[in-house]
Amino acid sequence: MNLFVQKPKYEPVSGLQRLEGENAQFEWLSINDDPQFVMPPGFLLPGWQMLEADIFHNQPSAAVKLYFDLGNGFEEESSVYLPLKLGRITKRLFWMPWGVKAIRFDPLESEGLFSIRHLRFVWLTPWFAHDRLAQRLTRMHYRWRGREKKEVVPSLKQQAQEKGAHWRTLAMAQYNATFERMSAGKSYQEWLSNQVLPSRAEVQQFLTKAEYKPLISIVVPVYNPSPELLTACIDSVVAQSYPHWQLCLADDASTDSRVHKVLNTFAASDSRIKVVIRERNGHICAASNSALEMAEGEFTALLDHDDTLNEDALYQVVVALQEKPNAALLYSDEDKLNERGERFDPHFKPAWNPDLLLGQNYISHLGVYRTELVRQVGGFREGYEGSQDHDLVLRVTAEISADRIVHIPKVLYHWRATKGSTAMNSTQKDYTADAGLKAVVNHVEKHHRGAVVEHGHYPNTYRVCWPIPAAAPLVSLLIPTRDRVEILKPCVDAILDRTDYQNFELLILDNSSTCPETLAYMDAVAKRDERVRVLPWSEPFNYSAINNFGAQHAKGEIIGLVNNDIEPINPEWLTEMVSQVCRPEIGCVGAKLYYPNDTIQHAGVILGIGGVAGHAHKYFTRNASGYFTRLHLVQNMSAVTAACLLVRKSVFEQVKGLNENELTVAFNDVDFCLKVREAGYRNLWTPYAELYHHESISRGADDNSKKRSRASKEVTYMRATWGKRLDCDPAYNPNLTLVHEDFSLR
Repeated sequence: MNLFVQKPKYEPVSGLQRLEGENAQFEWLSINDDPQFVMPPGFLLPGWQMLEADIFHNQPSAAVKLYFDLGNGFEEESSVYLPLKLGRITKRLFWMPWGVKAIRFDPLESEGLFSIRHLRFVWLTPWFAHDRLAQRLTRMHYRWRGREKKEVVPSLKQQAQEKGAHWRTLAMAQYNATFERMSAGKSYQEWLSNQVLPSRAEVQQFLTKAEYKPLISIVVPVYNPSPELLTACIDSVVAQSYPHWQLCLADDASTDSRVHKVLNTFAASDSRIKVVIRERNGHICAASNSALEMAEGEFTALLDHDDTLNEDALYQVVVALQEKPNAALLYSDEDKLNERGERFDPHFKPAWNPDLLLGQNYISHLGVYRTELVRQVGGFREGYEGSQDHDLVLRVTAEISADRIVHIPKVLYHWRATKGSTAMNSTQKDYTADAGLKAVVNHVEKHHRGAVVEHGHYPNTYRVCWPIPAAAPLVSLLIPTRDRVEILKPCVDAILDRTDYQNFELLILDNSSTCPETLAYMDAVAKRDERVRVLPWSEPFNYSAINNFGAQHAKGEIIGLVNNDIEPINPEWLTEMVSQVCRPEIGCVGAKLYYPNDTIQHAGVILGIGGVAGHAHKYFTRNASGYFTRLHLVQNMSAVTAACLLVRKSVFEQVKGLNENELTVAFNDVDFCLKVREAGYRNLWTPYAELYHHESISRGADDNSKKRSRASKEVTYMRATWGKRLDCDPAYNPNLTLVHEDFSLR
């Protein structure tokens, strides 16, 4: 594998201060966002190298960088970037060039405290380096996902030959992409430039062959928009590559005569454009209904008078309808337009997510509805101005099955963000939040008796508080453990002392503890609190098996899987989780978990990250809003972590519990959640149950050959069992990364 291992010497040159004192937790202080060490230039051999780093730090997230000076100074283009995993050695390949005159090492990208626990370089033989390269690409790069490792290097060499480039250049560009984040805020323009759009010939070919080409009526309420923006809006419809549309414009008694001129000019120029001028201003719902009255199409699309459509918006809708001709609601991703007409702030949405819809109108634009269904539910309801779309989508989706709701993961709608608009700042229009609350309340009162709705943490977000049955169900909390009383005691004591929901039993599943202090504590706590039982289990460690054993002895209607390194934060954590899991349509319920430094450890599981699954919003700060405020919204997720998971015992037994044969340590919770989902239940994550999680400190990392072999087999099993479903998480979006856990762009 390796011929040479080198632990480098490094000297601070900029932005660093060494900390003194015997009690100092950290060795260094970074005093700016560009701390730098230098290393001797000649200690690294040219060729393939493996960088290994473990930086103990106090930041939400961190990354190291390596720079080389080949005679022109330290250049960003040739730098080596490595995001860190706190508490673990992180590794990556790089190619060490010839003729390096200086080497720079940046330990952080921000101000902060840190210590270098591990830093070394391993010179690799080419065959081993190629194997590592292929392994990462097949696990982490979307273009290579699912391919055999042996295919990678030959294919790269063939591609490089066709492009007239060195294969290693092409390989490292793709390898590097599995480490780098493409921020939606900073790199959306770059992302857009790489998108492949359908050619006019492709569109025409589709139109020639397609048998189903429905008429789509576009409904636009109009009231005193800028004539220029109104013109841009209508132009975007006229420019549609799909020709079978009708534009229905209802002017709500605009006082600007220029608006009427624009409308009349367009109506005269194209027979597909229909205009009605209302005599009295009735506001947006009344105007939308006036436009809806003119709609002749099988489908109705909603468009605001100053927004624009992507030129292929309707084409993509009809493409989707070829696969789902019974669809009743289709919606797309969207972005915003600034005052210079530049696109920014893309919103890449999940597929159908009913609990998220109760928390916010994530569907929004572009929304396309079956016209008869919109009329059936009564069109737009006056009194809901400002959140009329949210009210409409709640009423429509209540009448149809989930399989008739289609998400199109493409940006088809551009929302104009002008000064004072809701797009620019939702706080500009408080009435919209009140109208949204009214819409959700109305929906809940009609379909979910006993639930209560309140405003969420952010404008235009909401929380539904679900009722607990009059006879509060017994919850059986299962806590596997072995020795380590210093971990177990804070967990058990905190649950007993900081839990408002009282009807629970706590089963400590003792996996052959020998520590006298641990045994004494378990005996004492069981005697002190009648809710505690200690169940001995003497088999080799198998997380799935020990929890299945605990479930067999559980007396409760609800099973709670709880790690022994969990500590509740808010007393209502269990009340919230029980209220959710008692809903008959819900399967597994997960909680919001923090590291001890108040950064996010778990906010739901995203399938496909790292090959199998990762934690959403990992390392985000406690008060961060998350991706479109999702860190503060109840939502459906494909999976949640078993570090703190509730499920009804009947559901647990229905799917035959955890897989104790193939998944003894890792991914058993993901597999379990997917089995529950396949059984027809919705899994759910709630931010209103908050706990600390000292992640895996009792088990340790997979840092030896036996553990790595076991972990590899578990990955292989998950890929073989769940296949492409791991790469297309309906609670996520295919335009977002499967490398990182931060909702950055793919």
